[in-house]
Amino acid sequence: MASSKGGGGAISLERMSVEQLKAVKEQADLEVNLLQDSLSNIRTATTRLEIASSALHDLSLRPQGKKMLVPLTASLYVPATLHDANHVLVDVGTGYFIEKTMPEGKDYCERKINLLKSNFDQLVEVASKKKNVADEAGVILQAKMKQLASSS
Repeated sequence: MASSKGGGGAISLERMSVEQLKAVKEQADLEVNLLQDSLSNIRTATTRLEIASSALHDLSLRPQGKKMLVPLTASLYVPATLHDANHVLVDVGTGYFIEKTMPEGKDYCERKINLLKSNFDQLVEVASKKKNVADEAGVILQAKMKQLASSS
């Protein structure tokens, strides 16, 4: 991406025309918005996995034959009896479920949570850099617009 810091063959923002600066700012703003959407999606997925991990922990503490309510949706629960707390079905995406032991299920959730948190941290860093480029382009654009207005 273009930078006013120079080096690495990047085109200096100060040398760009007003139209080029507008294009750089618009592109950077668009990318920042897309990255923020991705960050929101990762946050939601991480929360769901943390809830699932907590549910697995709670389930592992219940005795066999225990009657309980099982959530089918956020607001619909059905009565059920726990027959085997040592084996669980894990949703691995796109409608596929895999049977795992309780420790394997917990491990799966923890690995996915760690992966999502790592991706989140990387995206935050990229979004921050893109935001800095957009802000820098905006400042230079405003200065050039003032300069054009005063020279007219």
